[in-house]
Amino acid sequence: MFHRSRSNLAQWFTLTMGSILVVFAGVLYYQAVFNELKDLDRLLYQKSRLIAVNARYDPRQRQLDLENVPFIGSNVPPLGSEAVYARWYDTKGQIVQFFGAAPEAHLAITPGFHTIKTALPSSRATLDTIWLRQLTLPVYQDSLLIGYLQVAIPLTSAQNNLAQLRLVLLLTVLVTLGIIGLAGWFLGGLAMQPIRESYNQLQRFTADASHELRSPLSAITSNAQYGLISQSSSLEMQRQRFEKIFNIAKSMSTLVNNLLVLARYAGRLSAESLLEVDLRNLLGEIADNYTTQEAGQHLNLTYTLPTDSVNVLGDAELLRQAVVNLLNNACKYTNADGQVQLQLFIQSNWAVIQVTDNGIGIPEADLPHIFERFYRVDKKRTRKTGGYGLGLAIVQQIVFAHGGHISTKSIVEKGSTFQIFLPLK
Repeated sequence: MFHRSRSNLAQWFTLTMGSILVVFAGVLYYQAVFNELKDLDRLLYQKSRLIAVNARYDPRQRQLDLENVPFIGSNVPPLGSEAVYARWYDTKGQIVQFFGAAPEAHLAITPGFHTIKTALPSSRATLDTIWLRQLTLPVYQDSLLIGYLQVAIPLTSAQNNLAQLRLVLLLTVLVTLGIIGLAGWFLGGLAMQPIRESYNQLQRFTADASHELRSPLSAITSNAQYGLISQSSSLEMQRQRFEKIFNIAKSMSTLVNNLLVLARYAGRLSAESLLEVDLRNLLGEIADNYTTQEAGQHLNLTYTLPTDSVNVLGDAELLRQAVVNLLNNACKYTNADGQVQLQLFIQSNWAVIQVTDNGIGIPEADLPHIFERFYRVDKKRTRKTGGYGLGLAIVQQIVFAHGGHISTKSIVEKGSTFQIFLPLK
């Protein structure tokens, strides 16, 4: 599936960039054709003007003298001239004199530049088809029209230049398309990597969630079935069965609530849901309540809070849950008479909530994974202490939803330190 998606991304990327490249090459070629014709027209016009300037018209005798006109008169054509033919038409469009291929008797083309295709005799006694650039120029003397000069030169040089440009553009486009294809495949792999990781994480999450739900459901089913087939009339035994079902259902409810939290707060919280929260008061309430609970009575729980208020924008209940989860973890994995410390301080523009314990610690190999859903460092100990491995994942998601981040330091058998960084208001 991912290979096919990566191929599709690479193909669409290549198609898109290739289309842009082909259009760019087409525009470049069109501009080159335009420039070639522009240069050729300038040259043709200059030559035609040099030819026409030698024509003389006597208005009194109404005679036109073309004797000194190159090509047309007796004047020798300049060396290196590229003109294929030169023709002079009178003011009525009738041919007067010409050089080169025999023209039509009457001028049939309007004045200006034209590209024409014609057949000229070659040295092999055959006709060669060539393209010419022709200029029909009206010639004036003292604002009086005295005739039309028509000169044509071959487009061979321009065609050769454009043929070389086409070859260069073709090779460039093909090579660039190959590079674009490879780049598309590489970029497609980079684009698919987070999707692949998310998909793998979702598969692990689904498998773990199914496993975690399957076990309590099986326990509920077995206890219910035993109660149905049991012939015992002991109320105490029935009460124990119902108590087991109740505890399992309560545990499942906790699991489902945790999954809902993870699903509900997957992104940043909306600005409308953020309220001003005084972390000093919030942590003071949490610490006071925690010392009265059974989880914190076997430990030495201390807290250090600043004298001034520390305000952030957030959801007080979510922040409370994040801190309680960290304290729960610290108490679960700290031996009796251990030390757990809750601190609040300001660092640059961040409010920092720090939970430190001197418990069993976390192995270095497990540190990159402790915020993954359903991840447990010590599965045997987790079965005894309870929990599904979602506590730290919920903490991280709540912190991210508030625009903050969380860091961890831990040494095995010496303890762990968790720090929540939240932006100050």
